[in-house]
Amino acid sequence: VQVVESGGGLVQAGGSLRLSCAASGRIFSDYAMGWFRQAPGKEREFVAHISWSGEATYYPDSVKDRFTISRDNAKNTVYLQMNNLKPEDTAVYYCAAGAGPFAKGGFGSWGQGTQVTVSS
Repeated sequence: VQVVESGGGLVQAGGSLRLSCAASGRIFSDYAMGWFRQAPGKEREFVAHISWSGEATYYPDSVKDRFTISRDNAKNTVYLQMNNLKPEDTAVYYCAAGAGPFAKGGFGSWGQGTQVTVSS
């Protein structure tokens, strides 16, 4: 499966952005999806995960209650709604696909990333 992110940009602290990730090439509902981010000089960080059905979602404490992952299997798209953004959320955001209901084998397909910049 191939994935392409969109929706990044520049936003002020406290603002919102919605990222989209369009998938193609395989049956989208066969894949769990995840969002990750990487800030300059830092390691890649897990941001959100959604099961292949969309029934289960997971977030780290750093974004919980501010970010929401969702998916539309009819549109082969996964979304990341980001609210109350903080300067520390500034990073390149990557979408990834992993086979199976929860991608227990890891995420094998990655997009090129989309830049999110939060100004203070």
